[in-house]
Amino acid sequence: MPKFLKKIIFILLGLVIIGYTGTYILKRNTKKYSPEEIVTHKAENVNFTVYYNRPYKKGREIFGHLIPYGEVWRTGANEATTFTTDKDIQIDGTHIKAGTYSLWTIPNSNSWKIIFNSKTYTWGVHIDGTPKRDPNFDTLTVEVPVIPLLTSKEQFSIYFENANGFTILYLAWDRTAVAIPIKV
Repeated sequence: MPKFLKKIIFILLGLVIIGYTGTYILKRNTKKYSPEEIVTHKAENVNFTVYYNRPYKKGREIFGHLIPYGEVWRTGANEATTFTTDKDIQIDGTHIKAGTYSLWTIPNSNSWKIIFNSKTYTWGVHIDGTPKRDPNFDTLTVEVPVIPLLTSKEQFSIYFENANGFTILYLAWDRTAVAIPIKV
């Protein structure tokens, strides 16, 4: 093998190693600022799991500024948020099959659009910061009203509650929350 070809192979191999190492370090460092969380919930005979990353407020103005109104948000930080149900459910009267969905939102001042997308994505945004969501895989979009919070939530939170025969999925951050009723 010619020396020139060997040099090119070594250079390419070095670049691949540097690329993988850099990506690993970048992802690891972003977790310091927006740690990952797995939330599980059981309602009747249905198991729910949400995987997401929890950014902090850190004195910033969140909705309408850091997270612009009217634009798709990955609903957390880092990887795209995922919502998993092990049984079929209904949201806003629409049947959702058991499976894993990426969860996207479009925040507005008075209401949010909640989007369940059948495709999962390893990272929530492209390198230019635009969402990776492909709308062709949207399974359901539902609009829910904003619930103003009396106290500010420092860290973005997703949690469940059972109420009046429904399971409620809450998304809350800063002084804003939304509730998505789920019929099991």
